[in-house]
Amino acid sequence: MAVPARRTSKTTKRMRRTHFKLHVSGLVTCKHCGAKIVSHRVCPECGYYDGKPVVDVKKD
Repeated sequence: MAVPARRTSKTTKRMRRTHFKLHVSGLVTCKHCGAKIVSHRVCPECGYYDGKPVVDVKKD
């Protein structure tokens, strides 16, 4: 089994982990109701996609 010759320094370890983070996937605002939605999806609040009604959303 391979064993590293030297200990990995804190700086090297932290530089390697700079890309290991959470990021917000493409959120956009709905043009019809203004809600935050994932891009290229039907709005769950109003049922519109690309400015056209696609799904009939019933509110309780």
